[in-house]
Amino acid sequence: MLSEFKKELSQHFSYLKGAKLLIACSGGLDSVVLTQLLFKLKYNIAIAHCNFSLRGKESDEDALFTENLAESLQIPFHSEIFDTETYAKDHKLSTQMAARQLRYSWFDEVIQNFGYDYILTAHHANDDLETFFLNLTRGTGLRGLTGIPSKNEKVVRPLLHFSREEILAYAKSQNLYWREDSSNAKTDYLRNKLRLEVLPKLKETSKDILQHVQKTQKNLQASQALVEDYMTLVYNLAVSENEGGYSIDIAKISELPNTNALLYELLHPFGFTAWDDVYGLLNAQTGKEVVSGSHRLLRNRNEFILTKITENSEKNEFFIKKNQKEINNPIDIKLNPTNKMGHIDNTTVYVDADKLLFPLRLRKWQEGDVFQPFGMQGKKKLSKFFKDEKLSLVAKEQVWLLCSEDKIVWVVNHRLDDRFKITPSTKNLLKITTNP
Repeated sequence: MLSEFKKELSQHFSYLKGAKLLIACSGGLDSVVLTQLLFKLKYNIAIAHCNFSLRGKESDEDALFTENLAESLQIPFHSEIFDTETYAKDHKLSTQMAARQLRYSWFDEVIQNFGYDYILTAHHANDDLETFFLNLTRGTGLRGLTGIPSKNEKVVRPLLHFSREEILAYAKSQNLYWREDSSNAKTDYLRNKLRLEVLPKLKETSKDILQHVQKTQKNLQASQALVEDYMTLVYNLAVSENEGGYSIDIAKISELPNTNALLYELLHPFGFTAWDDVYGLLNAQTGKEVVSGSHRLLRNRNEFILTKITENSEKNEFFIKKNQKEINNPIDIKLNPTNKMGHIDNTTVYVDADKLLFPLRLRKWQEGDVFQPFGMQGKKKLSKFFKDEKLSLVAKEQVWLLCSEDKIVWVVNHRLDDRFKITPSTKNLLKITTNP
């Protein structure tokens, strides 16, 4: 296997030569073999081990085993202990998903802190087979059946070409030691049930099922490549980027065949799962929306507006204390006393400081808000002002108001309130700027 692995690295992972590599090593068969193979081929490697504290003494013994492995090979060792169950409970996640988030978040920290180029995992062909059927049973699109990618940004999986049987045979031929995870023998998880009960039955009817699925996945990957090429054309035709996110032209999308499938391809990277609701927006009224865990899709006249949900999406009010020179949340604002006026534009205004009552409030607009636009005698509803300015629904929601008590001082980046303007009697000027 060593010579085959060397050939695999040369043909498909040549970028690993000379790179600083961090191996995710649980102490199990696969990761131990990956570590030993790379060590024998003289790659620059280190071990990273996660103790998820899920199996008591057994977890601690796994950590000790991997530490001893690193010491015997005289390579760097990194480890971390996680309270996985508490994290899962606090974040309302399954134990498996919690462990995954903790693992990769910590890997990122280690990579950044110690300058590693890639994190290597020991996923192999059998894992890929299990994932194929796992996704099939849960319902998936074409992409979900194309297999585990050999490289995903910093994560590299050089053992995907090899089966578990090949890995086990190599380990035995080299008299290697590894740890057995007792949880792998339980059928509580669907993946384990597939591995232990379903796939062995399938292999009885087709001993070459692994090879057949791999061939199918190669065909599906070719089909996926065609889809992605087509989607590039669709993207250029119907999607435009702006400061707040993306705009999708509904008319142009609707003119193309398989409109729902096109929406799926465009939007699935943003975490949407309620696809019937997404497709329903094609015939919905302005203002209807669908949200994912990270993004919002809004129908606005003849377009869909896709924006990211930020931490401040639910918080609508912030305060600026007297003598405070700047804030950076939710937007960047600087307040500087000055003795003369300079250039004025949408991002810079000058106000009469003596007319301000602190703390100033920075808040989102509400129905019924009125102000006196600079240069006007009377008041105007903000909703009417926004309509005259032709702001979209999303643009309106991104507007902040700088207020002194209940009076609007500035519709930020849009219009100053006339009541706070500089006059011949003004004694103290305050320059307010934003970084949009």
